[in-house]
Amino acid sequence: MKLWDKGLAIDKKIENFTVGNDRELDMHIAEYDLKASKAHARMLGKVDILTSEEVKSIEVELAKLQQQLEKRTFEIEEQFEDVHSKIEFELTKVLGDTGKKIHTARSRNDQVLVAMQLYFKENLREISSKTKQLIDVLLGLADKHQEKLLPGYTHLQVAMPSSFGLWFSAYAELLIDDLYLLEAGLKVVDQNPLGSAAGYGSSFPIDREFTTQELGFSTLKYNVVAAQLGRGKCERTVTSNIASVSNTLSRFAMDICLYMSQNFDFITFPDELTTGSSIMPHKKNPDVFELIRGKCNKLQSIANEMILITNNLPSGYHRDYQLIKENSIYAVENIKEILDIFIHSIALIKVKDINLLDEKYKYLFTVDSINDLVMQGKSFREAYQIIGGQVQEGTYEAAEGKKHSHLGSKDNLAMEEIKRKKDEV
Repeated sequence: MKLWDKGLAIDKKIENFTVGNDRELDMHIAEYDLKASKAHARMLGKVDILTSEEVKSIEVELAKLQQQLEKRTFEIEEQFEDVHSKIEFELTKVLGDTGKKIHTARSRNDQVLVAMQLYFKENLREISSKTKQLIDVLLGLADKHQEKLLPGYTHLQVAMPSSFGLWFSAYAELLIDDLYLLEAGLKVVDQNPLGSAAGYGSSFPIDREFTTQELGFSTLKYNVVAAQLGRGKCERTVTSNIASVSNTLSRFAMDICLYMSQNFDFITFPDELTTGSSIMPHKKNPDVFELIRGKCNKLQSIANEMILITNNLPSGYHRDYQLIKENSIYAVENIKEILDIFIHSIALIKVKDINLLDEKYKYLFTVDSINDLVMQGKSFREAYQIIGGQVQEGTYEAAEGKKHSHLGSKDNLAMEEIKRKKDEV
């Protein structure tokens, strides 16, 4: 069954090419099409296009289909183009002409729009929730290890003393920035497009405010052409927000892989979280974080793909939009999985004691030594020249006790402020 079927045959090759993998992808949005169909039926009843009995009968059948979804018995067979045609077929099979009325005052265009936006809306909230969970784990680790020294690096050269507390809380605060973007993305998709039909509205006396309330949208997309133009805009926004989270996680994963190597040897993980080599029995590989890094980089590329597919399309609907459904759903489902595995794995990290007597850390405290001289009355430039000269001559030695001290009062994490920022999002 096709919603646009006029009784004419279509070339099978053309049909397979144009349908693509919509049947599989539409399983992700089936529940949202059912919700939208229910709201649409109630609205048609409110404006007297459907009788109250017809509305009730449609609601009953939609509830049965929802139960099939929950029991995982719902299926979009090959005879159907997509979930929208499947649902209408099931309603018509049971209700006859009443089932055929469900499509009144809507198009497959706004069906897809509203289902996708409801999907994005719910999942952006879930992604935000998981991101907050990860932030909490990181802040807990930061609090636990805030006094534990971690050599800071610039240009991959030993630079200045830092701490594991700063490291963990740094990524926590970056994820708060990502929460801001997720919140902005939620605002974009939280606008009801239902009732825009094929992109130019409907001459039926529909009530779009009613469906907005029924579906829990904060507002509606008032301009019907803008609603149709939202196809692509929403996908670009959501995948861009996900790309931002992915960038943070990818960089964090890279740090972890680096710090696990024997050359750094700052951290480790339980054996059950790592893998080995088929020929080198000593290997303990951070495969989880390497895959996170790779997957997150792939997710960042999807945002660019959304732009390339949609950036030069004129107003109105174009079949190109079908191509953005797959990877936008892929991005949503994968970032949730990545966040889950990151939360699980990072909580088990083991922070090692670092031997600051190692020769490579000889100059870790040069800035502290300069600052000590400044506090004794010398200008910063003079102090810099003195310590710099000692480094060049090979006579520099950190003050006694520096190499055994942790950061103490210098390690000001402002933990409460970071927590406040997270709670405000």
